Amino acid sequence: MIELIITILKIVFLLGFLVLIHEGGHFLVAKLCKVKVNEFAIGFGPTIWKKQGKETKYALRAIPLGGFVSMEGEEERSEEEGSFSKASIPKRIAIVIAGGTVNIIFGLLVYFILGACTGNYISNKVESIQREQTAIQVNDEIVAINDKKIRLYTDIQEELTKSEGNPVKLDIIRNGEEMEITETPLTQEVKNIGISFEGTTEELNSEIAVIFPDSPAEKAGLQAKDIILQVNGEEVKDNPVRIVELIRESEGKVQMQIQRGEEIIDIKIEPEILYTYTLGMTMQVAENNFGSNLYYAFWDTADFSVSILDNLRLLFTGNVSMDQLMGPVGISETVAQTASITEYVYIIALISLSLGVTNLLPFPPLDGGKILFLIIEGIRRKPLKENIEMGIQAAGFLVLIFLSIYVAYNDVLRIF
Repeated sequence: MIELIITILKIVFLLGFLVLIHEGGHFLVAKLCKVKVNEFAIGFGPTIWKKQGKETKYALRAIPLGGFVSMEGEEERSEEEGSFSKASIPKRIAIVIAGGTVNIIFGLLVYFILGACTGNYISNKVESIQREQTAIQVNDEIVAINDKKIRLYTDIQEELTKSEGNPVKLDIIRNGEEMEITETPLTQEVKNIGISFEGTTEELNSEIAVIFPDSPAEKAGLQAKDIILQVNGEEVKDNPVRIVELIRESEGKVQMQIQRGEEIIDIKIEPEILYTYTLGMTMQVAENNFGSNLYYAFWDTADFSVSILDNLRLLFTGNVSMDQLMGPVGISETVAQTASITEYVYIIALISLSLGVTNLLPFPPLDGGKILFLIIEGIRRKPLKENIEMGIQAAGFLVLIFLSIYVAYNDVLRIF
């Protein structure tokens, strides 16, 4: 019971806080632009607290699933002084874009701070070598691969993956001198079935957390929440590390015994062969000091920002399935599983980023859709007819409702 109450409080705080900073962004920029704000509310439904300011009514409502800033002339055009519709287009765009921008800035700032405080980054300096013939030496610093600047260990992995095993040009620093060498990456075969596990090192378990789309696991009928009991006849319950080892060591199909609810099921899976590329060496752990952590946290945050944009591109090009989207139900389940304050804050940052980026997509009735209408108004030098704009907003709202139901349905399937 106490765990349930704590989970509810975590979810309510998360939603309330993210809505507060989002709507707060709209509110502050509206005030700066001298646009009249009639009401600033957190939540929907019955009002449980309110206070009338000089111009704005501040309210807290019973259902913490959103909020709003009600500006004069925003929903229906008004000629009153200080109305949203009378403000210049740049001012209106600034007001609309402020909410999502605040969410994005907050998310990236928290991600950066967590990275700077945590440390434990891998540097681009060689610690040891595990291959026989190479021009690389211990303590060499890899500064570029195929002219791509290397700042993080993930940059090395990315460039080696792009090489597909072909020779790469390395710019390295050795004893203070920069030099150029060529190396051929080592190719390794990895057998994979397309599943992942969750859990800390203290609480390892063999329950499947995620089944990747179009993977051998999905095609064989494995489902999230299945518990793997045996692999090729060996008991592996609560030992995900051994499960991965047995899959990689297997010859031919992998025989699995799983538990699904009260049912025990035997499944055969044909792993797919993936190829990974390495330089055959171990890199040093970066110095754990303030300056070093700031450096790596900055570039890690920049890399993370690029990955968000790349994931959006993959979604709109069809390379990421809609089934992988997560809604309020899935978010609540994820929040409920956070085991520490750091994990909880990290989840808040990720959701804030997702909220900000999603809200700025050019689709009505999202803020990005409103910005699109304002750009069209600027090009036409007059707004769209009010009934046309409202019709487009209503149609977009219906699409979002159906999408929300679909995502919620998939969230429930993943959980239960």
